[in-house]
Amino acid sequence: MVSMKATHCPILITLTCLGIGCTGAGVSLRADGSPGPQPCAEKALEAMRILRLRPGDSASIVIDANQSSQSPVSLTDGPVESYLTEELGYLSPLTRLYGQIWTGGPNVMIRYYEARPPDGEPIPLCAVARLGRGGLQKKPDSPPGVALIDHSRAAVFIVDAFR
Repeated sequence: MVSMKATHCPILITLTCLGIGCTGAGVSLRADGSPGPQPCAEKALEAMRILRLRPGDSASIVIDANQSSQSPVSLTDGPVESYLTEELGYLSPLTRLYGQIWTGGPNVMIRYYEARPPDGEPIPLCAVARLGRGGLQKKPDSPPGVALIDHSRAAVFIVDAFR
């Protein structure tokens, strides 16, 4: 198991005290089924400031921890557990990212609301998954209610609001 450096402990303790403040509940949907705009919770923005995570910061992830070596990957609407494969600021590889998947639009949309380091407590954050030219494109032969994508890996990007 990867452990956080000793100098990171005060930061994680501070973040733990902030609590978790962001969820995918109550997100309005666009006509195509993709999620509409959503602000980041103040607790997430504060946690990201403490971690020095800025919009545009990114790292590689495995999209679904249960399908890490599969191709294609089969995704459905609902919760997702991903994990970092490299550092993202103070967050070490294997940090779990928890969020929500929407498959209704032309691309799969994934928003992350929480990170959990391997040896730490949950930390609120706002981030999105992207691949290549911005989107996680569904394969044309995806059955209704399911999005098939070619890759099990993508990038996670820190955001200050979901657009």
